[in-house]
Parts: sequence; C-alpha cells; structure tokens
Amino acid sequence: MKRGILYLCTILGAALVASASARPNFIFILVDDMGYGDLSCYGNTAARTKNIDRLATEGIRFNQFYVSSPICSPSRTGLTTGQYPARWRVTSYLAARQENDRRGTVQWLDAKAPTLARLLQSAGYATGHFGKWHMGGQRDVGEAPLISEYGFDESLTQFEGLGDRILPLLDAYDGQEPKKYDLGSASLGRGNITWLDRSKVTGAFVSRTIEFVKKSESAGKPFFVNLWPDDVHSPFFPPKVLRANNVKRDLYHAVLSAMDAQMAPLFDYIRSRPALRDNTLIMLAGDNGPEPGAGSAGPFRGGKGQLLEGGIRNAFIAWGPGLIPANRAGSVNITTVLSSVDIAPSLLNLAGVIPPAAVLFDGVDLGQSLIGKAQQIRSKPLLWNRPPDRPGTKQDPWPDLAIRDGDWKLLIMEDGTGARLFNVADDPGEVSDLSATNPQLASRLSQQVLNWRKALPISKPLPVAPEPAAPKKRKKGKAP
Repeated sequence: MKRGILYLCTILGAALVASASARPNFIFILVDDMGYGDLSCYGNTAARTKNIDRLATEGIRFNQFYVSSPICSPSRTGLTTGQYPARWRVTSYLAARQENDRRGTVQWLDAKAPTLARLLQSAGYATGHFGKWHMGGQRDVGEAPLISEYGFDESLTQFEGLGDRILPLLDAYDGQEPKKYDLGSASLGRGNITWLDRSKVTGAFVSRTIEFVKKSESAGKPFFVNLWPDDVHSPFFPPKVLRANNVKRDLYHAVLSAMDAQMAPLFDYIRSRPALRDNTLIMLAGDNGPEPGAGSAGPFRGGKGQLLEGGIRNAFIAWGPGLIPANRAGSVNITTVLSSVDIAPSLLNLAGVIPPAAVLFDGVDLGQSLIGKAQQIRSKPLLWNRPPDRPGTKQDPWPDLAIRDGDWKLLIMEDGTGARLFNVADDPGEVSDLSATNPQLASRLSQQVLNWRKALPISKPLPVAPEPAAPKKRKKGKAP
C-alpha cells in the first residue's frame, strides 16, 4: 500500500454521499482498560452501571466483539483506521521516544493513515474527539501530529495526546496537596492546558461532547464523536464519597460507577431531543482486556496484553431507538463476530459514504448488525499479534499470534511452534486444545497467520520471555 497515494485519495477522492437528512449521527464511547465482565449488564455484581445498562436494555448487546489488540495504542489505531494496527507499526502502547525505539514501534500513528473521522469529515460530518488519544504526542514526543490532522474539527484530550487537554490532579488520600500527574505532557505545550481533579475529568469530556453536539445541531450537520474516558485506567481516584478503602479492585469499581454517572447527562440530552434520539447511534466498548487486580474478563481467560479471549474480547453495546427496530431493543447478538476494525467500513456504509478505492480496510461492513436489522456472519478471519513488551514468563510464554476463523481460534508462536486450537463457541475459556484431533485445520490456520505476520512491516521479531532470575545467595549471618 503506497501511503502517499492513499493519503491523497483519502483527501481528494470524491466520496458518494447520501442526502444529509438521512445520515445518522455517531457517538463512539471507548472505555480504557474495561474488561468484558465489568459492566453490570455483562454480569458484574460489585459495581452498578445503570446508565450504560439502560443503553443495553434499549439497544443491542453483543457478546462476540473483539478489539484489534490487547493493549491501548494499537487497539485505538485499529478502531480509527479500520486496519490492523501492525500495518502502521503501532504494536504496543506509545511511550517515551527511547522506549518506542527499543520495542520497534513508531512514535505516532502516521497522519497519512486512513481514518474514519477524515472520511466522514470530507463527506460533510462534524467530527470531534474528546478523551484519551494515545496515538501520538505522549511523554517526550512533542512533535507528533495534532489530533486535528487526523480529520477532527475539534478535540480535547489528556496527557497522551496534543492540542487542548485536561491534565489530572490526583487527590491524595492523606490530605496532602493534590499531585499533578501528566507524565511530561505539560512541558510539551501545543495546546491549552487545564488541571482538574482526576475524578472529574470524564465529566469534563462529557460536557464538551454535549457542547459539540449542540453546535452540530445548530449548524444542521450530522456528527461523529469519539468520547474516550481514561479515568478507569490506573491509578484509580474515584470521588471521595465512593472511596471506601484503598483496595485496588474496590477503587476500580468506584471509578467505573462514577464514570457511568458522569455519562448520564449525554445520554439524557440525546434522548430529550427527538431529532437526535431517532437518528443517533451510540456505541460503547472497552479498548482491551482488564488490568490484573482491577477489572474482570468475565468467563474468559487472560487479560490486558494477552491474545487469550480475556485480552481481546470485550463488551459492546449499540443504542439507537430510531435506527434499531423496536423488537430488537434489549436483545443480545450471539451470532455476529464483530471487530473494532469493522467499525469504520460499517459506519461509512450506514452514512452512505463510499471511501476512495485506495482505502483498503481489514474490517468488513457489519452495519446491519449494529442497527439490529441482521445478525451477519463475517466473511473473513480476524488476526492479532502480541505486543512486543508482553512476552509472559519463561514458564508460561504468551502466544505471539492468534487467528479466529468461524468458531475456531488458533494461538501460535511466531516461529511456528506451540500451536493450540480451540472451538471458542463450545469452549470460550480456551481449555481444550483440539489441534491433535484437527491437524489439517490447525495447519491451515497456522500457515495463514504466519504468512500474515511475515507480510507486516514489523522489523523486529517479538522478544521471548526472559529466563527467571536466579535467587540471590544469602549472606552468612543474615536472616531470610
């Protein structure tokens, strides 16, 4: 794929667009580090998420949604581009310059990459991004493109992006002065900076989203908005009223409930305006599996950083009373295998926008499933590569690659060893390896994912888990 040509085609290519009055509005809420089982509508009994649960009651809950990576930056890249993030060498979370170089990942997402926002913007949509970005402009990387260069009219982010941003103050438990937590962002400049108590940051992003929606209404333009809250990522600082103790999981659940409450004004505003309620699709998902000791992967094994189901399978809710048939409200889609790379082609089709021929998505159009008019079967497999800095341990090395095709999922190391085959429809916990009883299928899937890996522009092989450190010898006379 020639990226320069792709960029020109994306910007200059004539998109065929449906009439403005028929074009739906889109709001995508991406919750940082939220696991499959963290919402109460997905089985969590330790925290209430009543406002999000109501979306599920009035909309559709999906139980086979996958992110494109088990860690944040590449997961967000897959959602933004509709392509596997490794194509753009975004293979793990973007950090400081030397750390990115050491792991073989880029410093930021190439601004020439196709983006859903740019394609919708060129078709007349108002586009806004409010919340975590983490695709460039973090730590000491201050020359990354601004969010606006990816097709957004307005943005407000946090310490892992550039432009106007809100930086958090961590309210100390012992009564000391709040601590600034910006990981170097304040020194980068390139945008107005507001310091705010971390427990109030999501509310600020929600308020800015509502302002943007009102402005789009007044201008008579359809809108596409990313609302990506980050306070559910550690460190956890819920409002004081919800701080019962310093236990990590309890703090996480408190932050989750607080986030849900802060979302309510947006949901209420959309419902209160018939023109918006009848023509807006709200989608909500997590960006990867849960952090150990915090969230829950529900019935699945694994978590953040892993290619087991718990690391890449997440909650997904679609809400749109005017777009989803009434008899589908409150339903669960157990059939459609939906991925974050499918969102771009799906929303473009729902908007009546045909992208330039040079834009080649890895995802497929599953828009009719999003609005409940079908339970589509995806037409091609999904593939994943492990973040380079998540090798596991020598005793338990984490698989390098994964592929899901139909009900079958294969995990394998990039040297071709360690292949394990699971029927995740029958065995969602990935307990019973069926590679020995299905050798031809295992061989086919192995070759397919290994060939895919070889074609990726990743220069370095994935590192293996280090040998466990030898125990230190105890000096004589010293107590253990």
